[in-house]
Amino acid sequence: MRIFSFGLRTCRDYASVVLAWFLVYVELCFRLILALIPRVIRGRMRKAVRTLYDYFIFSKSGSGMTGVIQRCRNIYEICEAFGYIAEEHLVRTEDNFVLCLHHIVNPKLRNTSGKHRGVVYFQHGLMTNSELWVAVDKASNCLPFALVDRGYDVWLGNNRGNKYSRKHVRYSPNDEEFWDFCIDDMAMFDIPNSINYILSATKEKSLSYVGFSQGTAQAFAALSINPTLNEKINLFVALAPAFTPKGFSNELLDYLVKVNPKIMFRLFGRGCLLPSVTFWQNICYPPIYMKIVDISLKMLFDWNLANITQEQKICGYAHLYSFSSVKSCVHWLQIMQNSRFQLYDDDLKVIGGYDSRHYHVAHFPTRNIKCPITVVWGKEDTLVDMEIMLAALPPQSKDFGIDGYEHLDMLWAKDVKEKVFPIVFSSLEELNRKRPLLCNASPIGNCD
Repeated sequence: MRIFSFGLRTCRDYASVVLAWFLVYVELCFRLILALIPRVIRGRMRKAVRTLYDYFIFSKSGSGMTGVIQRCRNIYEICEAFGYIAEEHLVRTEDNFVLCLHHIVNPKLRNTSGKHRGVVYFQHGLMTNSELWVAVDKASNCLPFALVDRGYDVWLGNNRGNKYSRKHVRYSPNDEEFWDFCIDDMAMFDIPNSINYILSATKEKSLSYVGFSQGTAQAFAALSINPTLNEKINLFVALAPAFTPKGFSNELLDYLVKVNPKIMFRLFGRGCLLPSVTFWQNICYPPIYMKIVDISLKMLFDWNLANITQEQKICGYAHLYSFSSVKSCVHWLQIMQNSRFQLYDDDLKVIGGYDSRHYHVAHFPTRNIKCPITVVWGKEDTLVDMEIMLAALPPQSKDFGIDGYEHLDMLWAKDVKEKVFPIVFSSLEELNRKRPLLCNASPIGNCD
């Protein structure tokens, strides 16, 4: 049995794998059954569910933009709804992926004379895309929009494989080779190649980097192994950093994935991770989909999500998921298993076996990072092990813990403008005090 290659030893190991397989196939069968129901009947069922849910559960109060943003099909429509423009730029990486960058522009400020205050590059997290930053129910709660109106030149990145970067020179998304990537590849190619493109386009020598979750891990990894990249990033702001996650709050799931992370390949193959999410997004009424996501995040990470309004969840969750590789998830599970921020473990098999005397996976040497680092983390974030992380960061790092904040609160909390934005603004302004301010006609507020 090939299952022995995954290091299972006890009856509990086998029982956990069997249960995981069972749940995966139950979801598959349920999805197939729903897909076979005629479209007309599905539409009537959806309408009936919507009527009942609205009547008994869902409050219809909101800002008025919730439904608009939820229904937007892409980042271009989201930005347009708020009065901004998302310009598209393509980057070919050194390993032949084609990535999409989005340049955010306020047309009211496009012709303003003078030089911008600096370039800021945003990088999203695992299984998301650039929409994550702008999928808000109020423009005033969007950090990229706020920085554009303060006179910064704002760019949003996209990881290989996601909605906007599903192109490779040689492979298609139907090929397993297309999905053979992890954090190592993003650190070695996606981040430095994207930054080089932005600096070339803006004629600047350096930029500021703002990452969320895995977007922070990609920068930690890239900066630690690429000394010249430290000269191109004048500030690294890490929001809800992902470094050495503690694990899952569900004990069975946590045990299962830590027995051997490569079990994930058995469950989901070696291609795209959880592509069926898009099916459930399309078939579920948005408030019901919101509840499903809430329950899932509670089970996985014990997040209460109390700081995020119902309206923000509805428009944000609709744009939360994007495609990534199973291998990227396996990489994170290896990091969780070993409690160290390390490169991907290829687990090479050699004749006669091996042990720790013969085989050691290198960790990312993050203490080699030279650029200034500002870490902003939530004190209720179960994914962050700050003790391990701070011990591995260089001495020029600063950290700001926010009481009562969880992981997603860094993006979508109702008071993010008061809790997170000032930290980012002050960190950037330390670098850009001499740059002219281009903030007239700002729709968001004062640009002091």
